[in-house]
Order: sequence, then structure tokens, then C-alpha cells
Amino acid sequence: MQVLTNSHFPVAIIGGGQAGLSISYCLKQRGVDHIIFEKNKIAHSWRSKRWDSFCLVTPNWQCMLPGYPYPGNDPNGFMQRDDIVRYIEEYADSFKPLLKEGVTVSKISKPENVFEIDTSIGHYVADQVVVATGGYHTPKIPRMAERLPRSITQLHSSEYKNPDALPDGAVLVVGTGQSGCQIAEDLHLAGKQVHLCVGGAPRAPRTYRGKDVVDWLDQLGYYDMSIDDHPQKESVRTKTNHYVTGRDGGREIDLRRFALEGMCLYGKLNHTDGAQLKFNDDLKHNLDQADAVAESIKQTIDAYIDKHQLDAPMDPPYQAVWQPETSPLSLDLATANITTVIWSTGYHTDFSWIDIPVFDGKGYPGHERGVSAAKGLYFLGLPWLYTWGSGRFSGIARDATYLADCIALKNKVLPRQLGRNVNEVALGS
Repeated sequence: MQVLTNSHFPVAIIGGGQAGLSISYCLKQRGVDHIIFEKNKIAHSWRSKRWDSFCLVTPNWQCMLPGYPYPGNDPNGFMQRDDIVRYIEEYADSFKPLLKEGVTVSKISKPENVFEIDTSIGHYVADQVVVATGGYHTPKIPRMAERLPRSITQLHSSEYKNPDALPDGAVLVVGTGQSGCQIAEDLHLAGKQVHLCVGGAPRAPRTYRGKDVVDWLDQLGYYDMSIDDHPQKESVRTKTNHYVTGRDGGREIDLRRFALEGMCLYGKLNHTDGAQLKFNDDLKHNLDQADAVAESIKQTIDAYIDKHQLDAPMDPPYQAVWQPETSPLSLDLATANITTVIWSTGYHTDFSWIDIPVFDGKGYPGHERGVSAAKGLYFLGLPWLYTWGSGRFSGIARDATYLADCIALKNKVLPRQLGRNVNEVALGS
């Protein structure tokens, strides 16, 4: 189908993932015409940047896209990758937004009173713009990776699919956030010899005193806490997520137990020199700190149970099943038969295509609950945009509803109420 250029819309949404679709649904409910530009296909990151056994770490009941809560029959389960993709596709099909897939937005600027949008299918103009591309854009791989032998296969966690797709031999996983720990477990369960660099990521219990910890935290109101009320304020946006898994119905990830079963643990990777790797002497500290965070979550739940005099079964105290006798400080890749390194080291944000001065020195957009300093420019889907759930299925409806109300208030013309074509109204034809 031929696409006309120089089209003018009241609102343009950049990104067709769960954030872009959510704001689209909310705008449609308010009668505000808009268009979505999606670089790939909807649910692209879920479909293409997750491994085969990937599943949610939060229960399905937390999947609450606006107008489309989790429709399945397992609310306390954890959707797997293909089910997540299906959920998003069915959501889009439920209200059929004006969505242009396979369209790259190369530049957004605002020379005067409207936004100029350069895309791979032509030039567009919008009165308001919602950037809903999330915050995970470019894989972050440290420059030390360049010093590894060329014979080593190197992958970012977003490229990992399954153990069988890797060369024979042992695997080094760098990073113990959610992806790193789950990938290490996936390889470990498949019988691969895994070497894991343990960083400072915290861990979370899966269940405690008769409930999933997510249920308790929801009951405590943690997921309603705004970033303004969080004790760490804006710094929480850069914190690593707690590691836990929804695999096989959900369970804790205890790296100490993996060590008992043969996984080799090290401290944080410090330096590489060809096949020689050097680690920080912090393995015990990092394991202890991760445990301390998990125990503090339990203590918070205990205090809540006591305060409200709830009837909840007691759990036995946590016992560390393994302690490192020493913290290995070096590793020879060839001696350990390591043929693959998986970098689970996160992502950089990249908003370089937005030519509007709303960013700080690190390239993060300045905003108040998604509303930027540039009139009519909004951000949605960023981690801790407003609450813990802002970048997740659980909290996107709250943020999308808020921004849709802001947009509707500023939208001076409601084309559907006038019964005219959106381009005719916006262009004054």
C-alpha cells in the first residue's frame, strides 16, 4: 500500500511495543487520532531478543495492559516467551490501532510549533509525540571484550537462544542480573559447564510465608510507590533488578546451590588479557549482599504480617548451602575449555535521533512522570518512569492513562467529533 508523505497527525507514537500500544488504546478511548511507527514488528523484543525458555519473573495476573488484562487461565503462572508475544499481538488486534510496522524513525525535531518526523516511508508532522521505545536500546558490552581470543564465540544476552546453539565446551556468563542468572541456569540444567561472574545484583525470594513475594509486595503497596516517594529517588532507575525466575512454576535462584552442583563462581570481571581473565576479590561479599537483600524483603513482609496480625505460616530461616573457600582471582579460558562468553551486561539508551534539547549529560530524558520540558513531547515505558511497574506489564496502564489525559487536554481538535479526515483537519483543508 502506498503511503502518502507530509501527513499531519495530532499525535505520533514512536514504538509499537506494550508501551506504544497502551497509549494508543488510551488515546483511542479519548477520541484522539494518532499513528504508531514501529521499527520492526510489534512484540519484536520479546520475540527476537529473548531465549527459547524465557518466561516472566512476575505472575501473569500482573499483566494488566489497559483494557486487556491477562486473559488466560493461569493467573499465578508465568507466561513463556511465545505466550507473551501472543498476548501483545492479541491486544493490538483487540482495538486495531493505525500501526505502521517496519518503519524506522530517523529524526524528530521541533523547529517551530509542530514536530517534524523523518521516517523510512516519508516525512510526517505531529502536534504531539510520544516516545515509547523503552530504555533498552543498544547492547552494552565492555571494551575488554575486544581483547579476548578470536576463537571465542561472544554473544550479548539478547542474542542467546538455547544451549544447543552454542559451540561445544564450557560457557562463561558475565553478569548476574535477571538475564545472566537465568541464562546460567538454562545452560546449567542442560549439562553445560558454566563459569559465572557474580556482580552486585540483589536476589529476591520467590515465595515466603505462603505466598509469592510479588503478592506480598503488591499487598504492601510497593508497586504503587512513586519514584518521588522511593527512598533512593531517581537513582533507583539505574539499579539492577533482583534475580529470581518463573521457570517451572517459579522458584528462587540460589547461586550457592548452583556452586554445589558444579557451577564455577567468580567475583566481578576486572580485566582480560587474551585468554587470561582477572577477577575482583568480591565473590563472598557479592553473594552475602544478595542474600541480605532477600532477607530484608522477608523482614519487611514479617513486619507487615505482625502489624496486621495476619495468619501466615512460618518459613524456616535461610541457610547458606555453600561458602566460597577462596575467591578465584584468575582464569585461563583455554585451560577451562571455555569456548563461549555471554555478556549479560545490560543496555545503553540511545535517543540520539531526537533532536530536541530535553536530555541530561548521560542522554536520559528530563521529564516529570513522562512529560518532558518540550511542550507536546512525552516518554513512556522507561524503567521507573513513575513506579516500579512503569517499564513492565503491571504499571504501564497507569502511566499511559496519565499521559493520554495530558495529551487530550492539549489536543484542541478532536477530528472524530468533527467527522472529518484527520489530515484535512490538521492541514486546514
